Amino acid sequence: MMLEINGIRKAFGKKEILKGIDLQVEKGDVVAILGPSGSGKTTFLRCLNFLEIADSGTLIFDGEHFDLHAAKRRDVARVRQKTAFVFQNYNLFLNKTVLQNVTLGLTSGGKMKKAEAREIAVRALERVGMGDRLDSYPNQLSGGQQQRVAIARGLASDPEIIYFDEPTSALDPELIGEVLGVMRQLAQEGMTMLVVTHEMDFARTVSNKVVFMEDGVIVETGSSREFFERPKTARSKEFIRSILEKSESPMERRTPLSKISKIEPETLN
Repeated sequence: MMLEINGIRKAFGKKEILKGIDLQVEKGDVVAILGPSGSGKTTFLRCLNFLEIADSGTLIFDGEHFDLHAAKRRDVARVRQKTAFVFQNYNLFLNKTVLQNVTLGLTSGGKMKKAEAREIAVRALERVGMGDRLDSYPNQLSGGQQQRVAIARGLASDPEIIYFDEPTSALDPELIGEVLGVMRQLAQEGMTMLVVTHEMDFARTVSNKVVFMEDGVIVETGSSREFFERPKTARSKEFIRSILEKSESPMERRTPLSKISKIEPETLN
């Protein structure tokens, strides 16, 4: 088991966002985390990387145990050395070039010589199709290109797992495909990924596991195929039915659902 998550709870004030989340992730898994807005998906992901401090919960990562509420600074650093986090809004430095954005994390604090960092960064940028834009600045790039640079920045650290927080939500519809294409390639290469997403076609055809959350709890988890073709809970069936209804509307063309629409109606009854 690569990642074992037990009993994560998190509240903001009196509002409890996560109500005891348990999950197991194997090496090479691509886990799509689905659910309506406000279900706690992003908070869950942020707690795993200590971007939010959980009120309670434990993480077992490659056999090492971490307290998600009271981890020491060196423990946080050790977890982050093994992970990368891709944000919704890219989080690039606007005053630095594409190459500088990727090398900065490698050279800060004297961790790596500039020549070595440049070589690693160039390889990472070529991997996501941005090798020809090394000297460009973020404001000279499309949203899709900026997100690919953000993914390259994560890859440059050679992570064991990448967390994606709705990586296409800030993109225009015509730019979504280029980012999902990079993520599909990473999945084929065996990269372990946890992906909070509203892109249902990606969840069905690229991820091998689905976690469906609502109101701070996991309602259902299982293989992607089973979730979309034979959902177990009434709430999951309702969620999928609402997706199918949206896909039939001429106003909703953001996510292609041609394959999902082959689900037999009786499986949702």
